[in-house]
Formats: sequence, C-alpha cells, structure tokens
Amino acid sequence: MSKVKITETILRDAHQSLIATRMKTEDMLPILEKLDAVGYNALEMWGGATFDSCLRFLNEDPWERLRIIRKRVKNTKLQMLLRGQNILGYKHYADDVVQEFVKRSIGNGIDIIRIFDALNDVRNIKTAIETTVKEGAHAQAAISYTTSPVHNVGTYVDLAKNMESIGANSICIKDMSGLLTPYVAYELVSELKKAVKVPIELHSHCTSGLASMMYLKGIEAGADIIDTAISPFSLGTSQPPTESMVATLQGTPYDTGLDIGILNEVAEHFAPLREKAIESGLLNPKVLGVNIKTLTYQVPGGMLSNLVSQLKAQNALDKFDEVLKEVPRVREDLGYPPLVTPTSQIVGTQSVLNVLTGERYKMVPKEVKAYVKGMYGKSTVPMKEDIVKKIIGEEEVITTRPADLIKPQLEVIRNEMKEYLEQEEDVLSHGLFPQVAEAFFKFRQTKKYKIDSDYVNMEEKTHPA
Repeated sequence: MSKVKITETILRDAHQSLIATRMKTEDMLPILEKLDAVGYNALEMWGGATFDSCLRFLNEDPWERLRIIRKRVKNTKLQMLLRGQNILGYKHYADDVVQEFVKRSIGNGIDIIRIFDALNDVRNIKTAIETTVKEGAHAQAAISYTTSPVHNVGTYVDLAKNMESIGANSICIKDMSGLLTPYVAYELVSELKKAVKVPIELHSHCTSGLASMMYLKGIEAGADIIDTAISPFSLGTSQPPTESMVATLQGTPYDTGLDIGILNEVAEHFAPLREKAIESGLLNPKVLGVNIKTLTYQVPGGMLSNLVSQLKAQNALDKFDEVLKEVPRVREDLGYPPLVTPTSQIVGTQSVLNVLTGERYKMVPKEVKAYVKGMYGKSTVPMKEDIVKKIIGEEEVITTRPADLIKPQLEVIRNEMKEYLEQEEDVLSHGLFPQVAEAFFKFRQTKKYKIDSDYVNMEEKTHPA
C-alpha cells in the first residue's frame, strides 16, 4: 500500500471534454505556478485535440503553448496524449514523422507521453514507445478499455504484458467511455499488478456516473495513479473532481498528501472561466449529467454529440434512438473495436448511413473501407467474410503493420510548406493538419503574433527529471 499519485487534466482533457478544447493559453498563464506548487504526479496539458484546436480555433501555435507552460512549470512533469501511429491526426503517418514528432515534443518540454491505439494493436504504438524511451522520456502505454463478448480481464492482462515487453514504463487503463465498473476495476487492477512490474494509472470519465467509485476500488486493488480534474471543470464527460478524490483518501494509507487549501486556490482561478463558458454557450449543461445510455450502447460523450449533429444536418433527429441501436451491431460486424478516435467516428458514421438509407452498408465511407482492409490495424476478432465482401468486394485485406506501407514523409512535407517555415516544428504542424496549419501560418505572417513577452528558447528551459 502506498500514497496515490494524481495526474491533473485541467489543461487538456477536462476542457477538451467539456468545452471542446477551447481554453486559451492566456487563460492558463496566471495559474501555472500555483499548479506547479500542488505536488501533482503530472499535469496533462498537451496532445489529444489541443493541437488541432490551437491552430484551427484559437490562432495559437501549440508548440509555443508547450514552451510557455514548460517555462513556468519547473517542478512538475508535463504529460501529453498521443494516438500512436496516428500521432494527433486521424490517419496513420510514416515512422519518420512519428519519430520526429516524439523527439520535438520531448525537446520542447514533455516528460510523459501516454500512447494509445484505437484498436489496441500494439504494432501501432511500438515506434512511438521506442522513440520516447530512446529520447529519455517516460513512455506510458494506454489500454483502450471496452467491453464486448470477446473482451475480458485476461484480454487486457495479455495486452499489458505485450506493452511492457516493448518498453512501456507504465500502463494506463484508458476508460474513455466510463464503462469500467468498480468491481471489474478491482479485478483488472489486481491481475495487472500480478502480471506486470510497471505502475498502473486509471483514466476515466464521469459520463456513466461510475468513475469516482471505480477509482476507489482500483486504488484498493493497487492502482498507483489516478487522473482527476479540478472541480470547476470536472464531472459530466470530464474526470472526477481532484479535491473530492484527495479528501476521500485523506487519513488513509492511500493519502495523496495534496493540500486542499492550494487546490481551492486553483479552483478559484478556473471557476470564473466555467461561468464564462456557460454564459457563452460553450459549456452545454447536457454534458454535465449522467448518461446511462453510455453503458447500454458504449457510445462516448463526444460520439453522441457527433451523431446528433450528423442527424440534424439530415433533418433526421427522430432517428437518433434507431442509430444508437445500430451502433453495437456495426461494432460487432467490424470485429468489436473500442470506440475512441478514430474508430468511434468510423462506426458512428456507418451506423447513421445504415439507418438513413434503410439498407445496411448500401453506402460505405472510404474510412470504413480502409478499416475493413486493415489500414488502421487488426480488429479484436476477425470480421465475418460476408461483411468484408459486402464492404470491400474482392479487394485484398492487409495483414502487415499499416505504417509499413507508408514511405517516409518528412522531407515531402517540408518541401510542400517551405515558404511558411519559421521553426522546424512547423513541418510537423503542416504534416498533421495541412490546410489548418497553412491558414495559421498566413495569420502568423500578417499579424503581430506573440502570447508571451518573455518567450523562451528551447535551450534556456528548465526541464525536471
């Protein structure tokens, strides 16, 4: 039994889950030193949708955000979320791009990279893990947690062993839909602690109302770290509140040692930002409730809102319940993928089309065809032959690692965007989001772009171990 560590998600997943990743760097700046003083295990503050959102909606350079936060956070580790071979995009990239992205992320200040694959195909996280370890940072492999007739505790134990064998320094159970129930969590963490020697971290969302209870049972089973969000941006589709979990564990063998008083000061900074988000309509009260349909249909919060917007666009919101029922059927047809980016979009869009056309797989998007061909990796179980034939006909299904078919891309990208190049990181921004990055580069050229008056160069950074 030992003290539980806390990873704070306020600078990344908390606002990604509740306000579509719209928190600006300037909103973070005044509280960074206080966050650094709390004593967190890590601050999750980069990756996921933050990169795209910075460029697309906030006219910010995500690399500069990282450097600015690194300059002010001198004692706490900085953590990011990476989609394995997808990096932060929605398709696979060549190994040279993955390697360069990981190197630049660490070089600019990241200490811990949480690396996952939507299909739990370990081949798709291997390059990122090996590069992270080689660059001297902490590689955390994440299990994309889901339930199905073919997923069980043994499945995840085998997966964790595989992850440890390729160099993972820790393992996260990434429960993106809030599906992990408390007693299953107890069993899963207990078995993982026997099977692997690296620390175990729990990540969940309060979408189904189970996360806080699940954390507690996971901690009792030996979980080392939990992900929480400071209270103004907690609950709903976000994480359990940091203060509540700290108070729950006080005076027990798991006591985090964190000071509720300092946490309250942090909360006081973010409380007005929450109110502002509610007033502007950015924070929809609907995402703050418990959605028990998550347990029935396994649809994460972000996917629910996507389905609603797709149906609204077709004036077919009355078909919502029908689409929800179709999602598990499509998921079964596609070999039970966990529903997380990009597989949640793949399954969701196909479910909408199946319902709207009145015939299953009459219309099939190119992403679904690519998935069935094996271009995203290996499905949990093989897909039925008749489904494969219906979707891709006689086309060949690949069995190799998808990235093995992608030629080196870095120099090609560099040549495509050389007129905008101001820093090496720009090549990667353009590689992931070409049109969005180009629009930002043009904005940067025509306007005085500066967030931080005492901007810091990479060489001058203070970088904790």
